[in-house]
Amino acid sequence: MAIPKSPTGEMPFLDHLEELRWRIIYSLGALVVGVGIGFLLTFKLDLIRVLQQPVLPYLRGQTLVYTHPGDTFSAILQMSLVVGIVVALPVIGYNVWAFLSPALYKHERRVVIPVLLAATLLFLGGVALAYFLVLPLTLKFLFGLEAQSLTPMITVSEYFGFVTSMCLAFGGVFEVPIVIVGLSALGIVSPQTLGKFRRYALVISYGAAAIITPGDLLTTTIALAIPLYLLYEMSVAVAYVIYRKKQRRDAEVSAEEGVPA
Repeated sequence: MAIPKSPTGEMPFLDHLEELRWRIIYSLGALVVGVGIGFLLTFKLDLIRVLQQPVLPYLRGQTLVYTHPGDTFSAILQMSLVVGIVVALPVIGYNVWAFLSPALYKHERRVVIPVLLAATLLFLGGVALAYFLVLPLTLKFLFGLEAQSLTPMITVSEYFGFVTSMCLAFGGVFEVPIVIVGLSALGIVSPQTLGKFRRYALVISYGAAAIITPGDLLTTTIALAIPLYLLYEMSVAVAYVIYRKKQRRDAEVSAEEGVPA
C-alpha cells in the first residue's frame, strides 16, 4: 500500500497515522538491509579479527575465547548492527523528514540533505571516538586493576557486547546537536535559552559521559565530556544562525504585508 500523501500536507488524523506506520516500516526495512550489508562486510573484511586488536595486548599472548557455540554468531550480529545503523541512518532520517516536511516552509526543506549528511557524519564520529580513543583508554584502566595472579579469559560475546554498546552509545550521543538544532528550527527551544543553559550543559555532559564510559571517572570520562560540550556549543551557534535568519524572514514577510514586525 502506498503512503498517504496530500499536496497541502493536510490529511485526516487516521491518514497521518497510516503514513507514520509506513514510515516506520520503511525505516525498519532499511535497518534490516543495513544489517545484512554489515553481515557481509563483517565476513569479507574479517572485522572480528580487526576489532579485537585493542584487547589483544592485555591477554598475555592469548586470544579471545568463547564458551557457547553461538558466541561467534552473536559477535558478528553485534558488529553488523553497528554497520547497519550507519547504512540505514540516511533512510531513517529521510523518513522522519518526509513525515514532518508538510509542516515546514519550502526553504526549510532544502536543508534535509545537509542535515542527513551531518547526522551520518556525527554518528560515525562518535563511533570513531569510542573505538580509537575511549576504548583503548578504558581497557588500559580496567586491565591496570588486574592482579598478576589472575589470568584474563575474555569471551568473544562479552568483549564485542562491550565494544558495541560503547560505540552505539557514543554514536547516539553525538546526534544531540541534530536534535537541538531541530528543536530550535521548530521554535520549541530558543537560542537564548540554550545560551543560559550552558552551566548546566557542562555538568550534564560530564554526568552523561561518566554514565556512558565504563572506565575511570577522569581520563575516559573527560575524553567524552569535552566533545559533548563542544557539540553543545556548536549547536547553540547554529541555532543562533537559524534564529536570525528566521527573524529576518519574518520581518520581510511583515514588511510585504504592511504589518509591523
